[in-house]
Amino acid sequence: MNKKTVRDIVLDGKRVLMRVDFNVPIQDGVITDDQRVEASIPTIKYVLEGRGRLILMSHLGRPKGGADPKFSLRPVAAHLGKRLGMEVTMAPAVVGERVRDMANALQPGEILMLENTRFEAGEETNDARLAAEFAALGDVYVNDAFGSAHRAHASTEGVARLLPGVAGLLMEKELEYLGAATSNPDHPYVVILGGAKVSDKIGVIKHLLAKADRMLLGGGMANTFLAAQGHAMRDSLVEADVVEEAGALLRASGDRIELPVDAVLGDRFDAAANTQVVAVDAVPPGWRILDIGPQTVERFTAALHGARLIVWNGPMGVFEWPNFASGTFAIARALAASPATTIVGGGDSASAVAQAGVADKVTHVSTGGGASLEFLEGRILPGVAALQDKQL
Repeated sequence: MNKKTVRDIVLDGKRVLMRVDFNVPIQDGVITDDQRVEASIPTIKYVLEGRGRLILMSHLGRPKGGADPKFSLRPVAAHLGKRLGMEVTMAPAVVGERVRDMANALQPGEILMLENTRFEAGEETNDARLAAEFAALGDVYVNDAFGSAHRAHASTEGVARLLPGVAGLLMEKELEYLGAATSNPDHPYVVILGGAKVSDKIGVIKHLLAKADRMLLGGGMANTFLAAQGHAMRDSLVEADVVEEAGALLRASGDRIELPVDAVLGDRFDAAANTQVVAVDAVPPGWRILDIGPQTVERFTAALHGARLIVWNGPMGVFEWPNFASGTFAIARALAASPATTIVGGGDSASAVAQAGVADKVTHVSTGGGASLEFLEGRILPGVAALQDKQL
């Protein structure tokens, strides 16, 4: 990673404006999953111990039409305060004179949290005026929100053009691990891709196929490749407009792409659907593929043996429903048991390793679903590009 980090700047007495990803699930004012808050703690503590005057900003959900108490970050500020054992002062708004006064009044080692950045319409349009108001709150800018780094918003990209911008410790970790998967990977290198739609991952497949030794495809996206091989997918999800391209990728890959050989079927798209396991060339009318089958799990697990690097992005089936979760959880356990460097993309993949109880047994679980996908596709992330480069 050639970006400056929080370690490369003077913190003592500085107003440190930090973008974090506190877009966490909240129910009845209580955070139900605080993984993203926990992931930010090392950088927060680093700034506080360096006597920085810390101003945190984040979005939460998708509020429409301005401020909405339902999307307030106030419960997150309270949770963070308990986690740190100190007061986290909550600003009454995102920007404005009162907020500037509060930022200026901070003492070294104190924290102010701004309200939800999406309460301001200019956030998602990367409005220059809003970016300037953010910049007026700090002396330096730290981006530790990898999960939002693929968005060119006022709090992720615009403000980094106006203040000296560096990466936080979480951002640094994400870029180092995902960079290892795309720039100079260890071999043998196995990529596992799943999820519903192949159209969402065509770019990732093309980019990583040039680097990986093997690519294992599962989830709904595998159906489109199976259809390209001539298998009748019946009621399974198939993207008809991508079948031809899927076939071309299979031909170009030689034997490096491996597809499911059997599947768990449902007679309807429902958690309580009737199920059966069949070979992928024997799906009966009225049924649909909703998970990879046991033979596929065995083959995919065997394909991981000897790997030095494994990257996984996307579940193998509808793992939210117990009847169709076995394939996804089996892959999660296989990664946990592997001595390879194991990197799990954010979003559903991160949820899967957490639900399988093995999140602490893989090398790195990304905090960014969309961001990790775009990074693996080889795309430039605006929130990263705007940060200062290290002088080599």
